[in-house]
Amino acid sequence: MKDILSAPFMVEMVRTTNNMYAHGWDERNGGNVSLLLDEGEVGEYLDLTQVLRTIPTGFAAPQLDGKCFLVTGTGKYFKNVQFAPEVNLGIVRLTKGGETAELLWGFADGGQFTSEFPAHMMSHMARLAVDAANRVVMHCHPANLLAMTYVHSLDEREFTRTLWQMCTECIVVFPDGVNVLPWMLCGTNEIGEATAEKMKTARLVVWSQHGIYGAGRDLDETFGLIETAEKAAEIYMKIAHLPRLNTITDEQLHLLEGRFGVRGREGFLD
Repeated sequence: MKDILSAPFMVEMVRTTNNMYAHGWDERNGGNVSLLLDEGEVGEYLDLTQVLRTIPTGFAAPQLDGKCFLVTGTGKYFKNVQFAPEVNLGIVRLTKGGETAELLWGFADGGQFTSEFPAHMMSHMARLAVDAANRVVMHCHPANLLAMTYVHSLDEREFTRTLWQMCTECIVVFPDGVNVLPWMLCGTNEIGEATAEKMKTARLVVWSQHGIYGAGRDLDETFGLIETAEKAAEIYMKIAHLPRLNTITDEQLHLLEGRFGVRGREGFLD
C-alpha cells in the first residue's frame, strides 16, 4: 500500500484547511470540509475491507450508499490538520442507506466527523444531482460575508447583484449567484435539508449571521468560489456607508457574460 499521507487528495486537503485557517475563515474549530473520493484511488492507500469502527450518521442518504469521503473532524482546529492529519481528518464510507459511516482511516483520538456532516451529505446529494463532477462541500465563516448579512437585504437576487457589482470577476466565477438562508440552528438535519434545497440552484449558500457553504468540482475551485464572494463582500462593507458614484451596470455585466461565455442566473439581471 502507498503512504496515504502522500495521496494527492490528502495533500490538497491539508493544504486547503491550512489556507482556510490562514485566511481567518475558520477560527478555533469553526468550519468543515468534505471531499467525495474515488474508491479505486482510495484502494491504492487503504485496505477497504478493514473497518476501524462504525459511526451512526443520524440521517439517510441512499444516493451516497457505498461512497467514501475525506472529512474534517468535530471539534478540530484547522490549524492543527497539517501537524496531525490522522487525528483531525477521517475517511468514512457510508453504508446502510447512509445511516452508518464506516471509519476506514483517521480520527485516531476516537473522534468523529464534523457535527455538520448531515448538511454536508445532503448538499453532496443535491449538487451531484445537478453536476456529477461536484465532489466538494466546504463550510467556513468569512467575516465580510457574515457582516453583510447584518446590514444588507437577504433577498437572493439583491444579495447576488450587490456582490456581482463589487468585482468584475464575480459574475464570471459564480454566474449562478448566491442563495441565502435566514439564521437557523446549526448542526441539525433541518438546516442540512434547507441548505441542500438551496444547493439545487447555486453553489454558494450563505447562512445568515453564521457563514457560507460552497460546493465545487475540487478543493481549489470551491475555495476560489468562497474567496471571490468574500472579496466582493469586503469591498461592499468598505463602501456601504458611502454614496456610490459609480458601479458595474447590468449592461456591463451582460458584456461580461458574452466575453466569458457565462450566463447570469435567470431573472437576476435587468
